[in-house]
Amino acid sequence: MKNLNKSLAVRTLRIIMPIVGIICIVAFPPWDGIRAWITPLPDTVQEQVDDAIGYGLDGMIVYVDKAGEPPAFYTAGWKDRDKQIPADPQSFFKIGSISKLYTAAATAKLVNDQRLSLDDTLAEHFPELAGRIENADQITLRMMLQHRSGLPNYTDQPGFRWDNPPKTSKESLELVLDLPADFEPDEKYSYSNTNYLLIREILDRVLGYSHNQYIKEKILMPLGLKNTFSSIHEVDIDDVMSGYYVGVESDFKYIDAGMVATAEDVGIFLRALNDGSLFNANEQAIYSSIYEYEHTGWVLGYYSIARYHRDIDTVVVQFVNTNGGTPIVPIFDTQGGTKVMVSNIIYNRIVRILRGE
Repeated sequence: MKNLNKSLAVRTLRIIMPIVGIICIVAFPPWDGIRAWITPLPDTVQEQVDDAIGYGLDGMIVYVDKAGEPPAFYTAGWKDRDKQIPADPQSFFKIGSISKLYTAAATAKLVNDQRLSLDDTLAEHFPELAGRIENADQITLRMMLQHRSGLPNYTDQPGFRWDNPPKTSKESLELVLDLPADFEPDEKYSYSNTNYLLIREILDRVLGYSHNQYIKEKILMPLGLKNTFSSIHEVDIDDVMSGYYVGVESDFKYIDAGMVATAEDVGIFLRALNDGSLFNANEQAIYSSIYEYEHTGWVLGYYSIARYHRDIDTVVVQFVNTNGGTPIVPIFDTQGGTKVMVSNIIYNRIVRILRGE
């Protein structure tokens, strides 16, 4: 009965939340996003970053690496608004799901070394989950990497709160055990954080030690990245940019939410990922078959975008320490919000400036 109620609750939320979202858009138009979109494009990136703060963003860091030019940093707003500390381009920032790029890269290297196979099934690595995760004997590593597994997303479940997330991977996984699959394996694409939660656990079992150490040794150190860490607990908390959610006074930087890095470190990693210098030829081919070459990241109080723009041979990384802003929708149960919309608009405008439009 408990599992049936859990399943019904999830299905009900899937029906209700899109309806609530539509009502919010109609009743409360995202004026900040509209203004940011229609305002004439300024002449420089710094002007655009400065303007962004006028749309309710507390602080912003932008890193631009254009081929043949020294990397450029742009900041505006606050690193810590309570202490009135200006945004610092060298601050650590919670990069959220951008970390999936690092996990996928590590997996590609282990597959190349024949320590893993993309055809390995979830049940082969976790036989104890065969009776608790539907289709565990059919879900492959490749499907999880590509978000084609059908695994329910643990961050979408009723028991998950971004302001008080599970303390361990086991606690996170418990949120989706015994739930029905979202769809049959490899039937379609649906983004699920559960995929990468389990991939990281697989890496740990295969390695016999933490995948974070492997990423450090095989990815970070060869690229000279000394400002990328797996947790806020590995850095001085005063060096972490504060994070805010619209309508909430709290500073969310004290919540451990995975990897932290500087914008520069993310940018260097992203260029290496795209130009081939991170991999040998076979690793590159494996990676290209399993995952993407850019990403966004969302955790409570933080939103990041990391992309390589091939047409102008430029990496642009943007960190914004404000999210939320959608009325009515429960504060800690959505990754949407007008501030994410504004952040995306600002990012696209910055790229337009760099293209000389």
